[in-house]
Amino acid sequence: VGPPGCLLFALLMLFNFLNRIKPSDFDYLKIIGKGSFGKVLLARHKENEQYYAVKVLQKKIILKKKEQKHIMAERSVLMKNIKHPFLVGLHYSFQTTDKLYFVLDYVNGGELFYHLQRERVFLEPRARFYAAEIASALGYLHSLHIVYRDLKPENILLDSQGHIVLTDFGLCKEGLEPNGTTTTFCGTPEYLAPEVLQKQAYDRTVDWWCLGSVLFEMLYGLPPFYSRNTAEMYSNILHMPLVLKPNVSNAGRDLLEGLLHKDRTKRLGSKDDFLEMKFHSFFSPINWDDLMAKKIMPPFIPTVTSPTDLRHFDPEFTHLPVSTSLCNTDNLHVTSSVREAAGAFPGFSYGPPADHAFQ
Repeated sequence: VGPPGCLLFALLMLFNFLNRIKPSDFDYLKIIGKGSFGKVLLARHKENEQYYAVKVLQKKIILKKKEQKHIMAERSVLMKNIKHPFLVGLHYSFQTTDKLYFVLDYVNGGELFYHLQRERVFLEPRARFYAAEIASALGYLHSLHIVYRDLKPENILLDSQGHIVLTDFGLCKEGLEPNGTTTTFCGTPEYLAPEVLQKQAYDRTVDWWCLGSVLFEMLYGLPPFYSRNTAEMYSNILHMPLVLKPNVSNAGRDLLEGLLHKDRTKRLGSKDDFLEMKFHSFFSPINWDDLMAKKIMPPFIPTVTSPTDLRHFDPEFTHLPVSTSLCNTDNLHVTSSVREAAGAFPGFSYGPPADHAFQ
């Protein structure tokens, strides 16, 4: 390449550098969540004034806990979610020397967990609506050979219209074919399937067990085998028969028995996956095409007056001060551990095609 080519390349690199998205492109307004690797913030893009949920993760902590694989899997799954109405969407991902940033859809109707705690139980039509939207999201992930593995009410959000949005793909397992299994022990105690607890090989049917646990909790107020004593709860999950009180319809009880079958090979969903949910009598009132098109009126619409209305978020988070270090494009003081972190996440950054940017 002659000098003009070199110059063109240099200009292109400079253009990309100047146009790349960076922390200082946003105003960080409030902390709306916290996890083991960082925080989730409500942020407004300075130019287009759109609101986003920005997940900011500390590279140092991720490396210390050897979790790079999970973070890269989360990014990879987020990039595949583009086409599904009930999965949170990724707009951008980028990194500085010490932090990773996910710019996500901002969803402010609150966690399903928050609403369930307030109301104790949901009536069956409401529980059915949520279970149907969750099932369709899980079915979509399974069609991409992704097992979600961490379904729980805290990861299920409501948008301002009252529709389900699944978030947090850090525990997803990719590349699992319909008959494939994996053995990683992960998940949340109350919702762990027996085969995961026993450290046996498991497959996508773990997600249907978790759906059963969440549906049970929506209808009865507690997870199915719950005990304050974790060891006792694990024993219940493995050995205790499922007890269903009669305040739920026969179809509802039949669905719960099918989803919460301790033998994964006999569990509902083990043969035809999502199709078995679709055609179960519990879901007969659901028109699945209308559901996917969001034409079914949600049974509950969260009270939200504006994007900055945070009434459905835990004040434990929203009262925390927002750190100014979030806006620093890079820390000037680069230690050897920061230098190591800087190179540990190749290919993390993502931006949509120019014509889709920040729509």
